[in-house]
Amino acid sequence: MMYSDIPAAQTLVLYFKSKGVKNIVIAPGSRNAPLTISFTKNSFFNCYSVVDERCAAFFAMGMAQQLQEPVAVICSSGSAMLNFYPAVAEAFYSDIPLIVVSADRPSYGIDIGDGQTIRQENVLEKHIGYSANLKQDVSHASYKVAKFGKVLLKESQEDIQSYNEKELAKALSVAFNEKSPVHINIPFEEPLYGRVEEPTVTIQDEAILDVEPTAIEDLDGLKEIWQNTTKKMVLVGVNQPNDIEQSILKALAEDDSVLLFTETTSNLHHPEFFESIDSIIAPIEKSEDKYKLFKDLQPELLVTFGGLIVSKKIKAFLREYQPKNHWHIGTKKAYDTFFCLNRHIEQDPNTFLKTIVSDNKVSSRYKSRWKKVKAKYEQKRDEYVKQIPFSDFKAFEQILKTIPKGAQVHLANSSTVRYAQLFPMNASLKVFCNRGTSGIDGSTSTAVGASIHSSDPTLLITGDLSFFYDSNGLWNRYVQPDFRIILINNEGGGIFRILPGKEDTKEFETFFETHHHFTAEHLANMYGFEHQQVNNENDLAESLQNFYKASDKPKILEIATPRTLNNKILLGYFDFIS
Repeated sequence: MMYSDIPAAQTLVLYFKSKGVKNIVIAPGSRNAPLTISFTKNSFFNCYSVVDERCAAFFAMGMAQQLQEPVAVICSSGSAMLNFYPAVAEAFYSDIPLIVVSADRPSYGIDIGDGQTIRQENVLEKHIGYSANLKQDVSHASYKVAKFGKVLLKESQEDIQSYNEKELAKALSVAFNEKSPVHINIPFEEPLYGRVEEPTVTIQDEAILDVEPTAIEDLDGLKEIWQNTTKKMVLVGVNQPNDIEQSILKALAEDDSVLLFTETTSNLHHPEFFESIDSIIAPIEKSEDKYKLFKDLQPELLVTFGGLIVSKKIKAFLREYQPKNHWHIGTKKAYDTFFCLNRHIEQDPNTFLKTIVSDNKVSSRYKSRWKKVKAKYEQKRDEYVKQIPFSDFKAFEQILKTIPKGAQVHLANSSTVRYAQLFPMNASLKVFCNRGTSGIDGSTSTAVGASIHSSDPTLLITGDLSFFYDSNGLWNRYVQPDFRIILINNEGGGIFRILPGKEDTKEFETFFETHHHFTAEHLANMYGFEHQQVNNENDLAESLQNFYKASDKPKILEIATPRTLNNKILLGYFDFIS
């Protein structure tokens, strides 16, 4: 074992070890050397080196997402930490316990003109569960402290040690109990590379207590509303695989008064569930009986759980045709997404749904009415795929039905996750997407980090802009041979051709669509991936037969699709099923 000779560094390491924070992602630097030395010289920790700080933070977040436990990411001082911010925001809105540790300069070294010094304290406070700003040790480099930081000498080393321990305890408690990202900022004075074989500090270890579930006082009243409501809609956003008990799903599926809408990221499956929300709503939008059909679909009770919702159409519908009651189930927070939330049920969904879902079901034709609509669009979708030319739409239909069972699937944002919403996915697949902020940054890095602790192969499905933007996510030694990337390359931001405002002008292509002619071939060679590119249906089908077979290297399958045709085919689908 080896430790830094700086007490604050030792204290952090001892606290992490006592609480079981084992996985440490380190962005190389100098000011964080006391931490790097302490973690890498201690066999308890699994340490990973990722050069690009933005990628390092998403990499760590991907690990925390899979493990459902805190993972730390560490950087040097200055602008390095600011590159963590996109992942911090994603973790904040996705309830992922990312621990950000930033090494800092001494307080007397800030704003005097030294390099790599910024105001780091509380810089992440708008998107963080807790900010712990540790105090600088006065027992280390005491001659410098006496000369430059005399104000620091107002407190003894014992007082500083006590304060730092309390701050670390608070930060870790929030990370574990609230599943929130936390920020720990530690100032270090040079020299930074001193070592000792045994720690010189002893921590006052305190147990992190589990939060007791909230009791519901008017549970009987909620049960009565549920059992007497003939039009109930259950809408599930981002949800961990295997998170909801099968007995609950079966009970909901057998209730004729319940329409259960899932998204690809919900990881919930049953033949009675409705997995393509937009395929239900889009035809209504185009119908002459729009008002009547939407009134038929309008629920009296809306129950939501899980994370954020992808479908813009369901948001628009429920904001216009609001239910009488909207309950959100979740221990942490409830967003008023549809501007009609009147109850936050602060319980785990399994606990609450077990209580209110009973065998006493009210008579209703709510689900049977929309099951017929579902059957119709599924039939028409199959017909449409057979008659369209090769495109994003056809490529996704082929890809999603050939993914090996049990795989971990990561979807990039923008077009990728929206196309995936239109097709069924095998129930054995575990699907993830960074829907907290829904940005294109970090999808690759998150998938690589998530693959580290997955016993199943990992597949990333991504668009070209997302892939090239986060290409540094492949700049590490942890990409495993069974890692697969399917890259849909339509030479730009194809989603902008679907959104309002599309124009066939040079300015649109340059500043919105960002038209390009790049391929992934050279990046694949640089990072040691096998690479293949296809541009038609037959070649794609043939490539997919071999793509998932075991190999010595990870693989990229790049699919070139027609840039100016994709939007027409997607919009044509909604016309066709209408």
